[in-house]
Amino acid sequence: MQPIYSIQVLRALAAFMVAIHHVQPDAAALAERAGLSFTRSDLLPWMAGVDIFFVVSGFIMVHASQDLLGRAGASRLFLKRRLARIVPLYWAMTTLFLLVGLAVPALLNSGVPSLTQILGSYLFWPTVSTQGFVQPVYSLGWTLNYEMLFYVLFAAGLALPLRWTLPVVAIVLAVLVAAESLAGPLQLPFGFWGQPIVLEFAAGMGIAILRRKGLRLRGAVRVPVAAAGVAVLIAAAHVPGADGPWSSVLWRGGAAVLLMLAAACGREGIVTPKPVKVLATVGDASYALYLVHPFVIRGMREVALRIGLHAPALYIPLALAGAVLAALLVYRFFEKPATRLARRWLGS
Repeated sequence: MQPIYSIQVLRALAAFMVAIHHVQPDAAALAERAGLSFTRSDLLPWMAGVDIFFVVSGFIMVHASQDLLGRAGASRLFLKRRLARIVPLYWAMTTLFLLVGLAVPALLNSGVPSLTQILGSYLFWPTVSTQGFVQPVYSLGWTLNYEMLFYVLFAAGLALPLRWTLPVVAIVLAVLVAAESLAGPLQLPFGFWGQPIVLEFAAGMGIAILRRKGLRLRGAVRVPVAAAGVAVLIAAAHVPGADGPWSSVLWRGGAAVLLMLAAACGREGIVTPKPVKVLATVGDASYALYLVHPFVIRGMREVALRIGLHAPALYIPLALAGAVLAALLVYRFFEKPATRLARRWLGS
């Protein structure tokens, strides 16, 4: 299937936003060690990169599965493809995190995980951490617990008659959220699965349906839609209470929907500029960037401490550039080969 370069650029942006969020505490720690001042940037709600990822994921599941809709054995094939895509790298990063925790516990920001939490992490099952949060051992994996829920629901929907697949998936997500909102807090895992953020998957599916039905935005409309998405993101960083469960979906999720509309519903047949293709390459490695960047950021902080590089203005761009470079290498030499191997092993 022909790649949509603008969506890959959006994925790169989303992963980079999360990296910016995580690099700032380390930059603050360096500045404090040297007695320097540091003011974090709150220009955007940087963790809104996750909201963008979820809307993109909802879109991609429909767009990339058009050959599976209504096909015999679609559920099993879809789930095998998704497992081959996300499991190898996530399990590798989780294992690396555990090994680092055993070797140098001081580098981690969490206590010693329980066996239940470790097993839940590898199985994408919501469990409570030693700090009292519902998150896996490698905390970034909380988003993948939601992704796995969506994959399972989507796979189940593929077993239904074609006209019911997408409506049923959206309805189940809505029921989970309604149950948690009206009758909650529910016990795990339903209390975790019922958070409003899962509605962003349904929003992404809706955009995929609009594109499939022929929605295309001309430049005169597409640019203002994208600009509106950016404006909503900026506003979300400064509106009090915009980070609550429902308000974040309205603000951050709404911005993600606007950005996704602009990215996914552009006119076809237009020559893609080379800079866009370069950014799309980072988008290809966005999953690796999301999972790898904390290791690079923390590792470069330790290096910076040892060489006396305490200036945040130098550390931040170096750490972010290092994270992107590491992600590209991991994508090229581990993620792609591991995915191919997993697909071959699973027969997908």
